[in-house]
Amino acid sequence: MGSNLTATMKDNVNHPPHYTKGNIECIDGIKASMSHNEYLGYLKGAVMKYLWRYQYKSKPKEDIRKAIWYLQRLEQELPDTDERT
Repeated sequence: MGSNLTATMKDNVNHPPHYTKGNIECIDGIKASMSHNEYLGYLKGAVMKYLWRYQYKSKPKEDIRKAIWYLQRLEQELPDTDERT
């Protein structure tokens, strides 16, 4: 039971089936519709949203995992250096 539950949660966090239309995931469509800075703001807002509401959800750990997913995506979008130019 534990591994099936984990697999289901992982799918709902990493690739929710209801966020895919054909071969395009919603996150990719959102990214394509925005400038880089707008997309960074979107990712930051998503992190904040999931952290804001996790306490009130029936699956709080899933919302924490979603916040982490968006935070990791935000990190991937930043340059490899920690220095600002």
